[in-house]
Order: sequence, then structure tokens, then C-alpha cells
Amino acid sequence: MSAAICPEPTPAERARSVLSAADSLTVTTHGHRVELIGLHTVDAAARLLLQNPPDAHLAAELALAPHGDLAALVEFTDIAPVAVRERVRTRLTLGGWLSALGPKALVFNPARAVLTEADGTTVVGLDELTLASPDPLATHEAEMLARLNASHADAVAPLARLLPARSRLGASDVRPLRLDRHGLVLRVETADAHHDTRLPFAAPATHPGDAVRQIHLLLAEANARPRRRRLPTRS
Repeated sequence: MSAAICPEPTPAERARSVLSAADSLTVTTHGHRVELIGLHTVDAAARLLLQNPPDAHLAAELALAPHGDLAALVEFTDIAPVAVRERVRTRLTLGGWLSALGPKALVFNPARAVLTEADGTTVVGLDELTLASPDPLATHEAEMLARLNASHADAVAPLARLLPARSRLGASDVRPLRLDRHGLVLRVETADAHHDTRLPFAAPATHPGDAVRQIHLLLAEANARPRRRRLPTRS
């Protein structure tokens, strides 16, 4: 399908969605590498507000910074919530500056983002990152994909009928990999490889309930098609 027929989020929107949904990150400075879990929030300008980790290494290093800010990299790893081959979907690395925000928090101001996915690496500038919005399904995607996968025989297997015939050749399994406002991405696995195919929604979903309705429309289309040999499923 062409991009005009099958739209998808821009790299900047995908980066903002990773920021919105992630619950952990890694901060690397010249002196330390710190893992933070559940200790950050993201504001409308894509700044990260970091609660100081218990060991206070970042705050101590920042206190010695000559200009009151500290160069840092912040890394996120987006992992598929469904068991598929090569579960890392996206790696997002932000370059920017840490500074103090009161006595118990730090703020990270990104200067640019590097988005690494299966099809390559994209540099996202600060203006793009700031203007982009996270996908409306970003914080619900993991739960929705897990539920869809749990109903594999009733949902995923029928949806596989919508894939081009060449995409199903040699397929040993099909699993839901991504979900955003524009559609659902299925991963097709063969004995020694895999590939991903997007099933576009009839219209962009604006909230989770809307996405469920769009998936039901896809299922109705799939169930109207002739049945082919059932794909094997993995327990």
C-alpha cells in the first residue's frame, strides 16, 4: 500500500508516543549511568521532569557543573507487549541538558532525538519533537495488544486474512505488534525470518473505544473473505 492510502505516525509522533508510554529510562552523563523506573514525567514541551534517584549521583554531579547544567543522554527502549521474535520495537535516545528543578527534582531539556527502528534511524529535531503530540492510544496500546493477542483465534487469525497473499507465504505465526490511531500492525513470522504489515483503519481513531470499533470493522471485512488454510499458532 502507498503511504497516502496507509498513513502512519511521523517519526516525531512516534518519539512522543515512546516518551508518553515509557515507565523507565536510562540517564548517561560523563560520570554516571543511572536507571530510573517510575521517576519521570513529560511536559507539553517534551521536557522530562526527573525525580532524583536515591543515590543522588546526578544531583551531585550537577552541583559541580560549571554553568549549572549538565550534558546528558536519556535512552528509552520500547518493547512489544506480545511475545514475538525481536521484541524491541524502538530505541529512542535524547541528547540535551540536565538542570536543577528545586531541591528534589531535575529537568532534562532535549535538543534532539534519535529514533532507531527496524527500518533505520531517524534524527528528530527539537522543533519537530516539541510540536508533535503522542498518539492517543500510546498509553493504552500495551493493554489493548495483550487483549487482542489473548483472543488470537477469534481476532488475530481472522485479521491475517486481510494480509496480502505474499505476506502469508511460509507463515508459522501472526501476532499483533503495534497499534496507533491509524491502524494495527501485524508481525508475520516464518521459520527463519519475520516481516510486519499494517492494516489501516477506515478513519483515524481518537480514543481507545474508537480503536476497538475500527478493529471490529477490520474483523467484519476479514470474516467476509473466503477462509484459507488456518495459520499455525504458538502456545
